[in-house]
Order: sequence, then structure tokens, then C-alpha cells
Amino acid sequence: MTPQQDLLEADDTARGLVRGLGLNRRQLFAATTGLAAAATLAAPTAASAKAIPRGQVVIPANRRGIILYTVRDAVSRDPATSPYASGFRAVLEELGRIGYAQVEFAGYRQHANAPGGDVSASPAGARLLRRWLDDNGLRAQGNHGSVPSTITTETLTAFDAACEYANVLGLGHIGTGGDPTNSAQRADWDLAADRWNFLGRRAARHGLKLYTHNHDVAYSFLLDRGPKDAAGLFTRSSGKRRLEYFLERTDAKYVFLEMDIYWAHVAKFKHTSYTAADGSTVEKIFNPLKVVQKQPRRFPLFHAKDGDERPDLANGYEMTPFGLGDIDFRTFLSRTGAPRGYAHPMWEQDTAPSTTDPGQSLALAELSYDAMSSLRR
Repeated sequence: MTPQQDLLEADDTARGLVRGLGLNRRQLFAATTGLAAAATLAAPTAASAKAIPRGQVVIPANRRGIILYTVRDAVSRDPATSPYASGFRAVLEELGRIGYAQVEFAGYRQHANAPGGDVSASPAGARLLRRWLDDNGLRAQGNHGSVPSTITTETLTAFDAACEYANVLGLGHIGTGGDPTNSAQRADWDLAADRWNFLGRRAARHGLKLYTHNHDVAYSFLLDRGPKDAAGLFTRSSGKRRLEYFLERTDAKYVFLEMDIYWAHVAKFKHTSYTAADGSTVEKIFNPLKVVQKQPRRFPLFHAKDGDERPDLANGYEMTPFGLGDIDFRTFLSRTGAPRGYAHPMWEQDTAPSTTDPGQSLALAELSYDAMSSLRR
């Protein structure tokens, strides 16, 4: 056995974590029964993969979600000094009132003065968060946490702890807000794919899907062709994009993606050509929807982030509340090729918090929810 296999088979630590969270194995997997059933569904049939019929809502009510990074100012606010919703409990209450059915965490930290205090590192904190979710009719689907960049006993212990915390919350997915590697070199993506395959299998043993969330650079071109530089690194490309290569190198049963639809459109604007092995410049325009359509079940989560087209800006877009931008979510979400209701679109707007209007992010959350609700094919 390899050292990684030895670590994978060492279950004593995981059992101890389950006991520490106050769960038995039956309780642990009860929350993920639906996930397990979804994971064993057959590939989409011709009928199930058809576009949403005209007139139907694009995002079903039970799939309308938000990542809490959008309202991070409210989560981290001191309730002792503000009349606005502050801390997890108040924010979840407000999101439930608005009508959201799902949330995605961006870490588990809140202001120390908020009810529950530090809920980020204890079984009691996880159970408290779960109670607030349940009280407000919310289901947590994922978390942007830390995925180990190395495989050691220590990093796997931490990863197992994160998975067990996620199980208490009832998450179906666990992931990170960063790319598997920041490198453009093929060899680094090979290493990242091997690591993610290993961690994806480990997450599956906890009943979870492991996912990576990406911005535009992940859709830039892989360096996988010569000539090589003095350090032996590739300097040119075959025209394959980094994340497309990652999809090829990882196991579809264990490694998943959360496409940020806004940043994928930025990639379409920015990453339009590559330098081929012969030194020529080759134009290749990115099509985010086609990437999803090739393997729709690899994308159980989306960030439904909207933006105005702004070719005068470096990214080509400026973020807006959902429904106020130029991104065609009606077409995109209707034609992914996945069965209706498979994916979980989470609204996100990085710029929702305001330095002058403390209520802005939650006000925009309500505005964006209304736009998600009214989106029809």
C-alpha cells in the first residue's frame, strides 16, 4: 500500500470525530440519504435532459440559494452595536423570511458577540447552526473551506473533521473557493488531480461531494507544449484550458465543480487565444455552457452571479444584483443538460456589502431572490 492508502484506511480518527459530534453512523448518513440516491441516478435520459419548457420557472423554489459571502458584512457584524441583522442566527432568519431555501457557507465564523459566539470549531457550534437552519426552513448545501494541498496524517485529520462538521449541518457538498492549483503547468495539474481524486473518495465516505469553485483564470490555457524554458517548464499550449484538463484527469464519481457563471463569462471575454507549439497565436473563444453540457452532473452547484457587460473594464463585466445584468441565466440554466432540479444555483454578489449602507447586502438579497423567482423560460 502507498502511504496515502494507509491513511485512507485509518478509520479510527474518523470514528472518534463522529463520537465527538454526538452522532452514530446511522445518524451521520441519514442527512445524506438523498445525496446518495442522487449520486446513483442513471445518466440523464433524452427527456430529462431537455431544456426547460416555455413558461416554467427556471429555478425551482427549493433550489433558490445564496452563498453567505454575499452578506458577510451582516454575518460578521456586532449585534451589540447595530440595529441591523447581525450574526448567523439573525441573518438566517432574514434569508428564510425572504424565501431562500438554500445557503452555502463561506466559512463558519461570525462576530464573537453574536448568539452562539464562536460556532466554527466545536460540535456544539455545528449543532446550533443546524438548528437555526432548520428553524428557518433552510438547507445548507456546501461550504467554501480548506481542501488540503498536501496529504499527511494532520491534513487528513483536519479534512475529516471538516466533513463531520458538514454532516451535522446536513451539507451535500464540501469544497473550496480556490483553484486546485494556481499553476498553468500540466504537471502541477496532474498532481492536483491525483490529490483531488484521493480526497474526493475520502469525502464520499462521509457522504459528501467534493467540489472546487473557480474564477476566470481556471479557464485560461494550460501550458503543456514546448519549447521549455531554462527551468524545464512548458511555455506554450495545446489549446486545452486548465479546468477542462482537470475534468479529464479526475474521477467523475468523486470530483465536482461549482461554476461561477459570472467569472466563466469573464473568461470568455479575457482568455480568447493561446500560443501554439509553433509560436502562432490561435484564437479560441470559451463557451461556458458547452463545458457544462459535456458533463452536466459534474456541476451540482453554480454561483448565479450577474453582471453588466463592460468591455471598457479589464474583466469585461461589472457585478450586479441577479436579474439586473446582461448574463442570460434563462438560457444558461435551462440548457445545462442535467435533469430539472439537479443543480443548486447560489446567488452571489461580491460587491453587495456597502461601507455606507449597512442594510444593502440583505436588501439586495431580497431583490435578487425576487428576480430568481420570476425567471421563466
